[in-house]
Amino acid sequence: MRQAQTDFPDKCKEHFRFIYGEEALEECLNRLNQLLEKYNLLPAGPTSAEENWTHRDHILITYADMVTASVMDEHSHLAKQHKFVNEMLSTEISTLHLLPFFPSSSDDGFSVVDYRRVDEQCGAWDDIETMVRDYRIMADLVINHVSRHSSWFRKYIDGDERYRDFFIEVEEDVDLSDVTRPRSNPLLTPVETAHGHKRVWSTFSEDQIDLNFRNPDVLFEILDIFFFYLSKGIRVIRLDAVAFIWKEVGTPCIHLPQTHEIVRLFRTLVDHLAPDVTLITETNVPHKENISYFGEGDEAHMVYQFSLPPLLLHALMTENGEYLTRWAASLEELPEGCTYFNFTSSHDGIGVRPLEGLVPDQELEQLVQWIKDRGGFVSYKSNGDKSQSPYELNITYFDAFASNNGFSGIQEKRFLCSQIIKMSLLGVPGIYFHNLTGTRNFQEGVRMTGRLRSINRKKWGYDELMDELQDSHTRTHKIFYSYRELIRKRNQVRAFDPFGKQKVYDVGKDYFVIERSDSDQSQRILIVCNLTLTRKKMDLVKLGLPVKRDHDYTNLLTDKTGVSNGETLLDPYDVLWIEI
Repeated sequence: MRQAQTDFPDKCKEHFRFIYGEEALEECLNRLNQLLEKYNLLPAGPTSAEENWTHRDHILITYADMVTASVMDEHSHLAKQHKFVNEMLSTEISTLHLLPFFPSSSDDGFSVVDYRRVDEQCGAWDDIETMVRDYRIMADLVINHVSRHSSWFRKYIDGDERYRDFFIEVEEDVDLSDVTRPRSNPLLTPVETAHGHKRVWSTFSEDQIDLNFRNPDVLFEILDIFFFYLSKGIRVIRLDAVAFIWKEVGTPCIHLPQTHEIVRLFRTLVDHLAPDVTLITETNVPHKENISYFGEGDEAHMVYQFSLPPLLLHALMTENGEYLTRWAASLEELPEGCTYFNFTSSHDGIGVRPLEGLVPDQELEQLVQWIKDRGGFVSYKSNGDKSQSPYELNITYFDAFASNNGFSGIQEKRFLCSQIIKMSLLGVPGIYFHNLTGTRNFQEGVRMTGRLRSINRKKWGYDELMDELQDSHTRTHKIFYSYRELIRKRNQVRAFDPFGKQKVYDVGKDYFVIERSDSDQSQRILIVCNLTLTRKKMDLVKLGLPVKRDHDYTNLLTDKTGVSNGETLLDPYDVLWIEI
């Protein structure tokens, strides 16, 4: 304990010295101590994330109003969703990722007006604190920007000196051509202020104004909010769009050293003050850049596995697992206490930047056309040469697998195969609510909002959803109960330890094959996936896989014999889980 208390101030000094320099060090330490006193926090000593997560953990990604109460209902939307999860998923889901539940002016919550309030249309802090008793809650710290309707930006507009440097003003003649652009909208937004006409930095939209982390006041406001969330019982913090938070003119303004140092500061605070808290960074960028947020085991506990959704879609669409297998085999050994957050879709679209360097350009073009043919859309980003290129695919993950050839049940089989693969990989699985329900493209939402991402953001009425689940003929019923059974099967397999081992086998483009084991290798599971529309007979022994001729293996997914005499017969998109 004494050593932990000694390390903590020394580490904080290193972080603040790197970010703001020696001259600001004393003030930063004093302000941090004031926050620790405010929230009654004391250094407790670091721990490992491995103590917090097991093979039985599954994260449900959902909006606070994804399941809505009726107008006459006495429950809030949050309470209604809590009721639904308790009734239908209480033993399957350990963690709820509640997407931004704060008052917001756009982007379905990600243009935050007030970080410390719950949107009254969704509920109240009492609802969150009630949820905390049953589930681990994950919340977003929307760290890069605030709403232009926030009090911070209004005070900036009005000329309040305290907020003068909360935002980034850029003169007319400044060259910003090197800046990495995740969107096609203008980087700068013109505004009229008490100090005259200004152009302020707005990476994502004119309603989302970037914060200026070069000003220590901004960082300490965010730290105050961070500690406030922890005081409410939130135990997983998602650092939204964190890669963009530090700006230096003349650079790409992404992944800058100060950005990583701020993430390291958050990690130090968590390790020493709240060791049961997990940090997840959200950086929708190519794989090498994405995993840089593990640092040396001193930044995020988890990073989103952003390459997985498009690679899985590509493999099952083209019946070619070559690129998926090559990518999985290239994954580096992770720092101790770190793992992946595996998902296949979320409230956003399917990012395609994470495919850079993994699949040929012409195959990316084929993927884009595949989505358009299935009723989806494509969002574009601006490049430095003023061209545009695909940034994300907007479609529900279920409809991305729609079939044009009339094969009975192909869409459901492809989709479920993708989910089983995700659930088999090293890491903690994230399950977007609309994957759980096999939701179709919400075209009406796109027409109503004018936003392409609305295609994957339908809200379920509680009664509507329960009616669908009670009718065995509905797609929702079939996908939900199949998915729930998959989670129950996975819960029984300790080899899916999120900090365990993973080995990839290359047995040809028609298959995806991995071996998983827990940390002490007390259990080993072989996962064999048929990625094609063709029934496949496989001789696993001849393929060099670790099975024996004189032993029958049960497929843990079906509880039936899956491998006999070293051979198996896999229907299209079938998956084996066998203990070896």
